Amino acid sequence: MAQSENTTAEAKRILIADDHDLVRSALCSMLKEDGTFHVVGECSNAEQALEQAFICHPDILVIDIDMPGMICFDAVGQMLKRLPELKVIFLSAFFHDHYIEQALKVGAKGYVVKGDPPSVLFEALNVVSEGGAFFSKEVKDRFALDPSGKPTGKGVTVTSTLTNREVEVLRYLARGLSKKEIARIMHLSVKTVEHHSSSVMRKLDIHDRVELARYAIREGLAEA
Repeated sequence: MAQSENTTAEAKRILIADDHDLVRSALCSMLKEDGTFHVVGECSNAEQALEQAFICHPDILVIDIDMPGMICFDAVGQMLKRLPELKVIFLSAFFHDHYIEQALKVGAKGYVVKGDPPSVLFEALNVVSEGGAFFSKEVKDRFALDPSGKPTGKGVTVTSTLTNREVEVLRYLARGLSKKEIARIMHLSVKTVEHHSSSVMRKLDIHDRVELARYAIREGLAEA
């Protein structure tokens, strides 16, 4: 891929992986207009990204999470073993706790939500290229925070702070069961169920059963 007229010699080398042609094309066009970045390759799945990364040695990989074939987290894990200096920014329309946990676990430096304006991705690229980390607001909101407002630890999201009992209660609440019904199914007292329910709502900062149900469905916790 030829270097564009606007690209400087110090431009950061970017590899893009997304299975949607339109998204990939739009990203490439935007980045080519900015002399700070140089797109060295584009792929439609994680396996191609893995192969291309070892060939073109990009500075930053911008990779979609939901693509057919090889799991993106596995591909990134393999990349970083051989290319430890590679900076990875995950790009997704979703920001489930599981995705965030996996992204942090494999060493991502950024996680940008596709609903963000283009300026957010550019900010992420600039921050990450300078050695920092960048996460969209929706993603940061998923982090578990200590009383001072700082993340409690790397890879710790809100859902991960729930106990197994609390997750079980949350699932039943999301299905519309009453606390009395939940107590009967779980062989607990209603008071204990109320305690777990209050703890769940406090940890998630959700105080409405409808919103609690939406949260559980979004995170895949309402499934059987």
